[in-house]
Amino acid sequence: MISEQDWQDTQLLWDYQQMHHEPRPCSVGIGLGSHDLGVADTTVDLYRRGMMPLIVFTGATSRTTKDRMPRGEAEHYRDRAVELGVPADVILVEPHARNTGQNITLSRALLEGHGVDVTSVLLVSKPYEERRAYATARRLWPEAEFISASTPMTLLEYVDSIQDARLVIDMLVGSLQRLLIYPAQGFMISQDVPNEVIRAYKRLASRGFTSRLVPAGVGSAPGPRT
Repeated sequence: MISEQDWQDTQLLWDYQQMHHEPRPCSVGIGLGSHDLGVADTTVDLYRRGMMPLIVFTGATSRTTKDRMPRGEAEHYRDRAVELGVPADVILVEPHARNTGQNITLSRALLEGHGVDVTSVLLVSKPYEERRAYATARRLWPEAEFISASTPMTLLEYVDSIQDARLVIDMLVGSLQRLLIYPAQGFMISQDVPNEVIRAYKRLASRGFTSRLVPAGVGSAPGPRT
């Protein structure tokens, strides 16, 4: 049972994850692999609006995508983009990343290997991971400027698209936890988290929305994407 308080707390986490960056033309767009093909759709929309001349799709598979995207998230994203009319020759595929940190570092290496001069990146993620993706990218690629983007939608619209409210809440709790613990481990830049957001996160965790949490002491590598 998801209570009214649970929904209010979830809304606080959702709102905090939104960076509210205004998309503008960048050197490249990077679509972060996940279960959500909407990331590919939004990357295509931004490409059509002239926001980037080149796209990188990055991602292997995760526990939530191994059945739906057996050839890897980045490969399926590329197929979707080509299906929507994007020329195949403006898409690079990074098929090995298994977490957000690898999405950034391996995409950077791929672009450097192709001789692409990158000063700014339009970083496209799921709506509830804008801030996490941005914080990770700023830490691992400090020389570039990052603009966060995602599909414009409300929390309830996103829940409706996923058709699993509890999973969405679990993922939001997991994303907020990483924003709290990963800066100290060197995986992200530190950001101010309002007390009301921390309290909402703790209430949701105490209510059992914990399937996407990682052990607080993990220190060897960022956890898998959620």
